[in-house]
Amino acid sequence: MVQTTLTPEKVQEMFCFQCEQTARGVACSSRQGVCGKSAEVARLEDELTGAMVALSQAVMSGATPNALTDDVVVQGLFTTITNVNFDADSVRAMIARVHAAKDGIAPGDDTPDYDLNLVWHAEDVDLRSLKSLVLFGIRGIAAYAYHAAALGRRSKAVSAFFYKALAGIAGLDDADALLALVDEAGAVNLECMALLDEANTSSYGTPVPTEVPLTVEPGPFVVVTGHDLCDLKELLEQTEGTGVNVYTHGEMLPAHAYPELKCYPQLKGNFGTAWQNQQREFDAIPAPVLWTTNCLMPPRGSYGDRVWTTGVVEYPGCAHVEADERGHKDFSALIAQAKELGGYAEPQELTGINGGHRVTVGFGHASVLGVADKVVDAVKAGQISHFFLVGGCDGAKPGRNYYTDFVKATPEDSVILTLACGKFRFNDLDLGTVAGLPRILDMGQCNDAYSAIQVAVALAKAFDCGVNELPLSFVLSWYEQKAVCILLTLLHLGIKDILLGPSLPAFISPNVLDVLVRNYGIAPTTNVEDDLAKCLA
Repeated sequence: MVQTTLTPEKVQEMFCFQCEQTARGVACSSRQGVCGKSAEVARLEDELTGAMVALSQAVMSGATPNALTDDVVVQGLFTTITNVNFDADSVRAMIARVHAAKDGIAPGDDTPDYDLNLVWHAEDVDLRSLKSLVLFGIRGIAAYAYHAAALGRRSKAVSAFFYKALAGIAGLDDADALLALVDEAGAVNLECMALLDEANTSSYGTPVPTEVPLTVEPGPFVVVTGHDLCDLKELLEQTEGTGVNVYTHGEMLPAHAYPELKCYPQLKGNFGTAWQNQQREFDAIPAPVLWTTNCLMPPRGSYGDRVWTTGVVEYPGCAHVEADERGHKDFSALIAQAKELGGYAEPQELTGINGGHRVTVGFGHASVLGVADKVVDAVKAGQISHFFLVGGCDGAKPGRNYYTDFVKATPEDSVILTLACGKFRFNDLDLGTVAGLPRILDMGQCNDAYSAIQVAVALAKAFDCGVNELPLSFVLSWYEQKAVCILLTLLHLGIKDILLGPSLPAFISPNVLDVLVRNYGIAPTTNVEDDLAKCLA
């Protein structure tokens, strides 16, 4: 059913340039990607995408989608995000599910699966660039739709856009139409982030400022990484009274700010820093680690038998927790392993990247807007000179210490808003306070870019100006596809003069980049001194 242009002698090859660390800044094209996925998995993910394109073409041709097709597209798109699924058999099973979903709504439709090589190896690099922007954007949006759906929140409009966008990748060869689709992706992602924000706060309460310790107590424990608060809640429920403590890692850090999660006494603190340090930080860890979403790196032998995955995350040979027909997940085997391993015998005084022992989370839009009057008065009184949104993905490529140095160099009367795992470059710094607020305000996970947008819009309203006229600068880091959809949302909102680093996406062609520069003033990060001067000019 799948068409392919790969010849037998190229069976070990792949083409992937969706992440910031892609080989040579061009594309991963050998037997293994920089992320660790095999060429086989890369090809299967392309086949999965092609199957979803064919399903979407059936929908756009008149077939009626249903909850099953909606969910299978969300899960399929999420599966193809960087550092999510490394298991070939799992991806094959996902392809079969897409085929079955298509057959269910369009029996007899023999439209072949789309060959994604038609995009990757297109002669028109600008069309390839725009189609890649659309595809990688909806992969990011799907992650947020997946988390919202886990909490019972779905949007027909978001699902409808997935079908439209996937079909457009195959059917559109007009640059203007694709640019319009890129802009629509930004608008849809804003809606999806709002949906997830409502799902999280209605389920777990409104985040409140919370200091999080980085010390690991003696005794058995579990580390939870990824982004899925629903999985964390189930694990907390199942560890009650067991003597097993729970520590967050990476993008799960903001969980400590939610009242309905922080009320569990066994949720003790945060273990480690950002995703790219996991192989070192988890080396010989005397505890299991649960991956609920990306970012999973190929585990080392010193802890490979302690890696657990769930949801769309899978790695060959690692334990996987499936949900039952009611959506419930049984973590009893994982908890038993935690007890068997026993944890540390003595307290472990861990630190952040800069040596700090505590970090503070919980400054979402509700917390910040709750003191909006004071913030506005402080700006008018000259107490706060500037706001910087410094956030996004962290990564392993050299040069990301730029963000640490940038934050350190900001004026003492400025405020740094941050979110996603890029904050680990500086979130343990003690920069003091300004106008009664901590200078570093952690707004949450990457999807909490929604909070940053709400704060920016509220400040613009208070000062009766546009967001671009505020003393606010965006200094962003990116790595994977959720960062892409957030960038598309900022561009959709007309945000200008964004600094993006540590390198520009390989999938952005020179002509498409020229459009972004001319229309939005987007620019690559250069050096701290010049970039800071540009922001403050």
